[in-house]
Amino acid sequence: MTKKLLFIVVGVLLLPLNAAWAETDMQIQEKALKSRELNKLGAMDHSGHAGSGEAAGKYRGVFYGYLPCKEENCNGIKMTLSLNPKNNYLLVIQPAKPQNRESFEKGKYEWSEATGTVLLTSNKEAPQRRLAIKDEGTLLYLNNGGKPVPGDQDRYLLQRSDKANNREMHIH
Repeated sequence: MTKKLLFIVVGVLLLPLNAAWAETDMQIQEKALKSRELNKLGAMDHSGHAGSGEAAGKYRGVFYGYLPCKEENCNGIKMTLSLNPKNNYLLVIQPAKPQNRESFEKGKYEWSEATGTVLLTSNKEAPQRRLAIKDEGTLLYLNNGGKPVPGDQDRYLLQRSDKANNREMHIH
C-alpha cells in the first residue's frame, strides 16, 4: 500500500514538469514581426532548410484561398490546402459565417503536369476534388465535373504561401 501511495505522490509532483507550454498569440505575432524585419534586412539565411530539389517545391506547400460561399449568411470560405510529402494532403475548410465549423479532409493527391491538374482523393467516402494548375504557386478550384466554376475565376484561386507572401511559412 505504501508503494502505491509513494508512486501516486511522486506522479502528482512530477505532473507539472511535463506540462506543454504553448505560446500566446501575442508572442507568435511578435516573432513573426521580428522575422519579417530580419528578412527585409537580408539578415536571414534560409539555405539550411531550402527544398532539396526543384520538383519538391512544385509539389509541396501550403495553398490559401478565400472562395465565394453560396450559403445564406456566409461571406466566403477560407480554404487551406497542405500538399505534403508522400502525396498526402490536408484540406481545412472554414466558412465565414455565424456558428462556423471547420471541416478537415485528409487523403492522397496526384499532381499531373500532363493534364494540368491536382486530383485530391479523400480517405473518407467523399467526392474527388480537382484543381487546375495555373503555375507552380497558384491553383484554381474546379467544380465537381472538373470544369472552372462559372464567374470570376480569380475568386477561386489558391495561392501557395511562399509565392503569395500572404503567410509566414516558418518563424526563426
